[in-house]
Amino acid sequence: MSEPASTEQYNYKIVRQFAIMTIVWGIVGMTVGVLIASQLAWPAMNFDTAWFSFGRLRPLHTNAVIFAFGGSALFATSYYVVQRTCYATLFSPKLAAFTFWGWQLVIILAIITLPLGYTSSKEYAELEWPIDLLIGLVWVSYAVVFFGTIAKRKIKHIYVANWFFGGFIITVAVLHIFNSMALPVGALKSYSMYSGVQDAMIQWWYGHNAVGFFLTAGFLGIMYYFIPKQAERPVYSYRLSVVHFWALSFTYIWAGPHHLHYTALPDWTQSLGMAMSLILLAPSWGGMINGIMTLSGSWEKLRSDPILKFLIVSVSFYGMSTFEGPMMAIKTVNALSHFTDWTIGHVHSGALGWVAFISIGAMYYLIPRLFNREIYSTRLIETHFWIATIGVVLYITSMWISGIMQGLMWRAVNADGTLTYSFVESVQAMHPFYIIRFLGGVFFLTGMFIMAYNIRKTIAGATPAEAAVAVPAAH
Repeated sequence: MSEPASTEQYNYKIVRQFAIMTIVWGIVGMTVGVLIASQLAWPAMNFDTAWFSFGRLRPLHTNAVIFAFGGSALFATSYYVVQRTCYATLFSPKLAAFTFWGWQLVIILAIITLPLGYTSSKEYAELEWPIDLLIGLVWVSYAVVFFGTIAKRKIKHIYVANWFFGGFIITVAVLHIFNSMALPVGALKSYSMYSGVQDAMIQWWYGHNAVGFFLTAGFLGIMYYFIPKQAERPVYSYRLSVVHFWALSFTYIWAGPHHLHYTALPDWTQSLGMAMSLILLAPSWGGMINGIMTLSGSWEKLRSDPILKFLIVSVSFYGMSTFEGPMMAIKTVNALSHFTDWTIGHVHSGALGWVAFISIGAMYYLIPRLFNREIYSTRLIETHFWIATIGVVLYITSMWISGIMQGLMWRAVNADGTLTYSFVESVQAMHPFYIIRFLGGVFFLTGMFIMAYNIRKTIAGATPAEAAVAVPAAH
């Protein structure tokens, strides 16, 4: 016997806000990416202006794509999923609203300060101390809203997607707080609390786990909800999904030292980072298999459903990136790949192929439901998929070839022990690959504009959807 229907409404407003800003910040971040890619091919594209130089725009690009685009996608999906799977509206709507406006303020401050040259010089953590404090405040508020919603759930079970979202929220908080500890010496200047090799170790403990938890665990939460929903199939193996969560959580956190091979970091620490990176292959591929095999019995849907194409191809890229990463962590491979464009190719196969594709698929699923409208054009989603796929392939293959070529040219020696090639010759050899990389970025950005047009036409004149909180049947 079921209980009477709830009079509470799911909080879709915050989900709508973050979903729309996902697309906006995606276009902004990727536009900056295309500009700096053009600067590598044609240096005059920095317009001889400090504000537009590669060194200042590159951290703006990474922050905009990871934290503005990716972060907004994570906020939108986690707020939607936690409500729907807990049969509860969001805990503290005002605090949830603060997370939206606070996060947008963080992004705007990054857009202002980074081109002006205010930076802590830490990879993926370049923002200066006042902005770091704001990030910490927003993130703690996010944790309160998310776990508060879990606490008030109307069903005993906590669905596995929420495990991944919860793990990512807690770990990112710890990473951000400890890596950002600094001594302020001015309104927008600080020095790290750590020094020397300790600073490098803390930075790459943070840096690699920003990838491992922000860009992996969080987006696996998206995978475990949206692929079963779009495919209309249950998760292939729920038990495997739980093993995937715990194995990933305990393994990823140790992998950071593989960024510091052949440095002053103790050799045992480097080797531990390499070993844990290799072990990481098992849970990563277990999760990839789980995501793709959810389509078992419904493979024909891939022919006609472009949203499913985005979601499934994203998981394929996840599998490829999590194979390539452990291989590049092996010291002998790293000796060739480190500091080369191969690393750039690897990062973007994950960032574009995995993170962006699954975010795009989730937004195509979410936004029509949030506005109670059918998508304007399924054909445009199909077009977007193929243009974006071509863009990713052009980008990563050009960087793989360029990177391996760089590594081989840098280590080539003559019979008398002198270097065969000068550094300038290696830069010259990379030029055609930089043009292909730029074109790949243009393709991907074009896809984002197609998406923006499609979503704009979908929601024009639409009335925002509301939904009563479902009450599970009493047992």
